[in-house]
Amino acid sequence: MAPIKVEQYVVGMVQTNCYFAVNEETKETLIVDPGANAGRLAEIITEEKLNPAAILLTHGHFDHAGGAAELSARFGIKVYAHESEKETLENPSYNLSGWEGGASVYRADCFVSDEQELDLAGFHIRVFHTPGHTSGGCCYYFPYHKVLFSGDTLFAMSVGRTDFPGGSMSELIQSIRVKILPLSDDITVYPGHNDITTIGAERMYNPYL
Repeated sequence: MAPIKVEQYVVGMVQTNCYFAVNEETKETLIVDPGANAGRLAEIITEEKLNPAAILLTHGHFDHAGGAAELSARFGIKVYAHESEKETLENPSYNLSGWEGGASVYRADCFVSDEQELDLAGFHIRVFHTPGHTSGGCCYYFPYHKVLFSGDTLFAMSVGRTDFPGGSMSELIQSIRVKILPLSDDITVYPGHNDITTIGAERMYNPYL
């Protein structure tokens, strides 16, 4: 099993967490939610001599998908997103790109489904469809490394907003309870904003759950 190193970079106007999941043996790297500052992220990749393998989007809002196209083109890598998120990516009213003063359309090359298993950059990944923040929001679970990238589904002591197009609080809570809470307490959760947490901490202290 390849050792993993997770690097966190806070990008963009709403302080989104972009993560690099780095295979420490090969330097192959998965880029999770590059929402902005693509030029700087590319510089870091070059400086650290990383080998980008793919981009994983937890959902299609501008602050998570905004830098994906530039990095995809620069490094010749594919963008992954859940199959139910196509409309959010492509519809500026849904992807909230107007917050930045324009209307943008985002894309993915590979649309994945719930419980699909991926092998990328030497890592084994399970996709969890977790609608509620958006209709096609998802989490990426690395079972052999006890790592979960939760996007805007689950935060430290909170959950994602549900007042955007496609949002539903009841659906979000159901997603968390069915897909995420059954995981073991020692899983590290890397959310789309704010602090890193664990399943155990959220099970015990999250007031929404």
